[in-house]
Amino acid sequence: MEGSFTGPDEYQKYFSPKDYLDTYYSFEHGPSPETEMIKFSLQFLHKVFGPGGIRGETLIDVGSGPTIYQVLAACEAFSDITLSDFTDRNREELQKWLRKDAGAFDWTPVLKFACELEGNSHWQEKAEKLRATVKRVLKCDVNLGKPLAPVELPAADCVLTLLAMECACCSLAAYRAALCNLGSLLKPGGHLVTSITLQISSYMVGKHQFSCLYITKEEVERAILDAGFDIEQLLHSEQSYSATIAPNKGICFIVARKRSGP
Repeated sequence: MEGSFTGPDEYQKYFSPKDYLDTYYSFEHGPSPETEMIKFSLQFLHKVFGPGGIRGETLIDVGSGPTIYQVLAACEAFSDITLSDFTDRNREELQKWLRKDAGAFDWTPVLKFACELEGNSHWQEKAEKLRATVKRVLKCDVNLGKPLAPVELPAADCVLTLLAMECACCSLAAYRAALCNLGSLLKPGGHLVTSITLQISSYMVGKHQFSCLYITKEEVERAILDAGFDIEQLLHSEQSYSATIAPNKGICFIVARKRSGP
């Protein structure tokens, strides 16, 4: 129900980056659905941004949360990366890692896996390259016509948004509008790379439950096409998370190109 959807104030107050990272991004507890999902996502992103993949100068990651895994492959393909998130604590968590602050989340196992995909073992160099490539961390709100307002950046070559839109959009209409908002950040011919959890209504972070937009693969496809994109790749994975209220129908990964004309 739209009226009970988790709002921005609740995210600012209750969303804990530490609980989120410990639940969904820790490799330390052995095999788990969450670990397999990270690996699958990294494999997908390696194919998208690896040799023969998408290249450019600027990439904007919208709804980064407190994570950096999603731009590990992209930092080899783009020279200027923007991270962004709605909540203050998530942006601070990103800054802690970028600054190498004590207490920052340890991404070493994820960095090592990403480097394995690239055929190298220099994960420390990968971390430093990403730190050098991330030029800014901004506040974002996909429900705004200008999602990075009040900041305005030149149109980007690529917009990346993983597992974020379903948490920020309270209805299908809001999701469709948010895709148009993301399109405003892109150059004509630029790429949108996105993933979304299908048919799930909520997820847990610590003891707190947060809403998700219940959406089907067909609704996602139609919304992206109607927002002015042509879909170049679509991958539906049946893998799902364990830390949810109810089983989901997997994850949909999409690469789409913004149309140059009307």
